[in-house]
Amino acid sequence: MKTLNYYAVAAAALLTLAMPSMAQVKDYHDIKTPPLRSFEAAKPKRIQLANGLIIFLQEDHELPLIRGSARIRGGGRDVSANQAGLVNILGASWRTGGTESKTGDQLDDFLEARAARVETSADLDSTFVRLDVLKGDFDTVFPIFLDLLQHPAFRQDKIDLAKTQANTGISRRNDEPGGIIGREAGKLGYGTDSPYARQAEYATIASITRDDLLAFHKRYVQPNNIVFGLAGDFDSAAMEKKLRDAFGSWKRGPQAPPLPTGGTPGKAGVYFIAKEDVTQANIAMVHSGGALRNDPDRYAIQVMNEVLSGGFSGRLMTHIRSQMGLAYGVGGGVGLDWDHQGIVRIQMSTKSGSTMQAIAALKNELRDLTTKPFTDEELALAKESIVNSFVFTMDSRTKVLNQRVNLEFYGYPADFFEHYQERIQKVTTDDVARVAKKFVHPDQMALLIVGKEKDFEQPVSSLGAVTPIDITIPEAGGKSEKKASASNAEGLALANKVRDFVGGKAKIDAVKATHSVLSMNRKTPQGMMDIEVDAILRYPAERRAVMKLPMGEMTMILTPDAGFMIMGGATRDLPASQGDQARAELRGDLVGVLKNIENPAYTFTAEGTEKVGDVAGKVVEVNAGGSSFKWIVDPATGKLLRKINRAQGPGAEGDQVTDFTAWKTFGGLNLPSTSSITTNGEASGSGEMKSLEVNPTIDPAAFQKPAEK
Repeated sequence: MKTLNYYAVAAAALLTLAMPSMAQVKDYHDIKTPPLRSFEAAKPKRIQLANGLIIFLQEDHELPLIRGSARIRGGGRDVSANQAGLVNILGASWRTGGTESKTGDQLDDFLEARAARVETSADLDSTFVRLDVLKGDFDTVFPIFLDLLQHPAFRQDKIDLAKTQANTGISRRNDEPGGIIGREAGKLGYGTDSPYARQAEYATIASITRDDLLAFHKRYVQPNNIVFGLAGDFDSAAMEKKLRDAFGSWKRGPQAPPLPTGGTPGKAGVYFIAKEDVTQANIAMVHSGGALRNDPDRYAIQVMNEVLSGGFSGRLMTHIRSQMGLAYGVGGGVGLDWDHQGIVRIQMSTKSGSTMQAIAALKNELRDLTTKPFTDEELALAKESIVNSFVFTMDSRTKVLNQRVNLEFYGYPADFFEHYQERIQKVTTDDVARVAKKFVHPDQMALLIVGKEKDFEQPVSSLGAVTPIDITIPEAGGKSEKKASASNAEGLALANKVRDFVGGKAKIDAVKATHSVLSMNRKTPQGMMDIEVDAILRYPAERRAVMKLPMGEMTMILTPDAGFMIMGGATRDLPASQGDQARAELRGDLVGVLKNIENPAYTFTAEGTEKVGDVAGKVVEVNAGGSSFKWIVDPATGKLLRKINRAQGPGAEGDQVTDFTAWKTFGGLNLPSTSSITTNGEASGSGEMKSLEVNPTIDPAAFQKPAEK
């Protein structure tokens, strides 16, 4: 089945190209809107217990649901460098490892029977235990939540699985240039020795033991380090009594330690990371010196960031993308963090052949930021955008609760946002010019480039002295490690089993092309969108897709050497980044992968189990010629149950899970006919294969670019 995400992301990303034809006015200044009404969000009730635990209760009777989370002080920055990755192992094995009285699998069965969820996770400064339950099951499920919070078992088999998954992530961390540029720019901005730029390695993961996880839990999971928020269909007085009874006897523990410090930022200069398998360069300019969110200059910084990088109206997108055509996406600004100083960072990607031109344009924009006067029109547009979008940070009672929990967690006053819009409106052009000079220093920038130097217009050395950065992944013993170049036996056996389930080697090898018709519903930045797709796929790497969208018909054509779209009679080249992403999606096509099982550029590595419905599926890490994703396979039948990949693009950024919910026979092949998609845990679409023809007759001109008229 073709990857539905490709069509949806393509439609969403290019939707802006079609919008002008739909406009009702010729100039946006002609659109008249009334001023925003003032509003007051419903405030949650704050309760502090004698043991220091803080509770927020927010009644919301719209649905018979109750959702909550315990946010616990202590995260990745609080772990020593030689155990980087510990909180990720803790977050992954806390829930799956169960409690002292119930295994994780027993919890799975108990919760699934009630459509309830209790989950754990961890990040830079905190860990979380979350609850999502029907109102009628709260009294049954909440004791599970409480038991998991206080008495996790961290069973060794789940720790081992989490460590295997972490090691897989390490092995793949250099696959995508976007991940490389973000990670290494952070190291330059904070310093490689900073707790805010630490990186897990095989050796640090190997050093983590069950005793380490129990010790971290004992040190940090104490009532006086927890802020607990609960929203849903309940009576606050009755719920308060339940929570006081549940938490009240928990004794106060040690206070979380003060914030960690340290880190030596990279010096100004040129840094280069060679990556030979890309057609575009990723570029970052970064230096230390962001601000805290309670800095008096915060409002002026936000307006400045909006002027610089506020979507298509920002200077960066207007000049570098729209006018110069050098980037698909570019953005950044002065970092604002809650309790530690952020960094100043600008990032973009461009086709390899325009790398030097793009860098020059970025430098010009940063110089103009500190020297070119801000106009009244820029300021008005930026402030309008910020003020108008502010309401969406508190347009539900759950969002209001989460915002209040956040303020409490970081020690900010409860009324921190009450005068936010008013203070944004008071920012002047002089304020913005002042903070630009105060926080942005072009002469202190570290310039980082990731790409294929031989395709650049000029060598990187033309920019000055170059410091190469080695991103080779070290082995646990300290040696450099190359990515595994072969499948393991179990992974290869499972891949062959999938091929047999689909139709067998002979039938799949005989497929030269397919013609399919798909119907899908997909979440985009413009909302849910119905899309009909008529697609021709000619193996190994050519695709023509005619998409029927709400605003008209669009044709997208992709070949190894070109990518373009046709809409309204006009032909436009795809941005280099979108073309690369589309080719990566194409390499994940199911039939295409199965045709390449014997190809050494394709590897299949079995690495544990994952339950899909009632089936204990086998996890197979697939590297399809440079594109990485996971299959969850029914080991008994070879049926592909689920695909997990990292999605990119407008409205689709994050971890995407595609569940194949039904299969049909098309042209002698057993293929997925319906699927459901979630992105970052939220439902984001569905799709249905209406028809598929194997080896259709294809017009020789189907993949050719129309001649310019």
